[in-house]
Amino acid sequence: MDILPMAARPGARRLQTLRCLGGVPRETGDDVADEVPVALQYNGLSHAVMLATPLDLEDFAYGFSLSEGLVDRAEDLRDVEVEMVEQGIVLHVEIASRCLARLKERRRTLAGRTGCGLCGLQSLEQALPRCEQRVAPVLLEASALSRALDGMRARQLLQSATGATHAAAWCGTDGEVLLLREDVGRHNALDKLIGALARMHADATRGFFAVTSRASYEMVQKTVRAGVGALAAISAPTALAVRTAQAADLCLIGFARGLDWVAYSATERLTMEPLAA
Repeated sequence: MDILPMAARPGARRLQTLRCLGGVPRETGDDVADEVPVALQYNGLSHAVMLATPLDLEDFAYGFSLSEGLVDRAEDLRDVEVEMVEQGIVLHVEIASRCLARLKERRRTLAGRTGCGLCGLQSLEQALPRCEQRVAPVLLEASALSRALDGMRARQLLQSATGATHAAAWCGTDGEVLLLREDVGRHNALDKLIGALARMHADATRGFFAVTSRASYEMVQKTVRAGVGALAAISAPTALAVRTAQAADLCLIGFARGLDWVAYSATERLTMEPLAA
């Protein structure tokens, strides 16, 4: 079907569709989340191609570089240029020379991480790199979890328009949503959030992350590398994610929905308010 003019909501396209409600079909328009190939080039060297929503791309470049361990700090990124090409988008990233030398040693081709995220790796050591980092402890009232999730729903504008995107939010210890990013990929949403925090020079350790996805190993690893002490997900973690969280002293919470949740590690960081009589 023909593509109608771009929807008012950035990151989506309006398509002409045939919708059936109550057995009655009618032609209408529908907002569909945009998804394009985004290539990351470091100092002219191609490194990865991801499928992502074309929003907050500089945040994505910073967050991907940091969470993948390609650079050590935001200051190692010297410049990010966004180039629109016929096939998609190219992010030209300039990094410090010492980081470029390290990247060349581990250079590999990645094919988007909407699945397992391990495509193109050549060894088990590459698949599960050891992360010796331990996060800064953060104490949370359990009520902060439900407040964060409620706040996230209200701020997921692209999800409200399309029903097809994940969100990652940085929340204060009281559950207030301080910053949120969306993308069709859960890894990309978290990378964009980490990148935005780095560009703002925010102290991410003063809050926790909440995500609208399962808590995979990579989501935990990215949280640990950001130095954040707690990760709350609306769906389940994997056993590998739990082991990684335990090793890093990360408070990992799954099935966080309303007043319900399951804590898998560092459970002593969560406190409960007394129930009313």
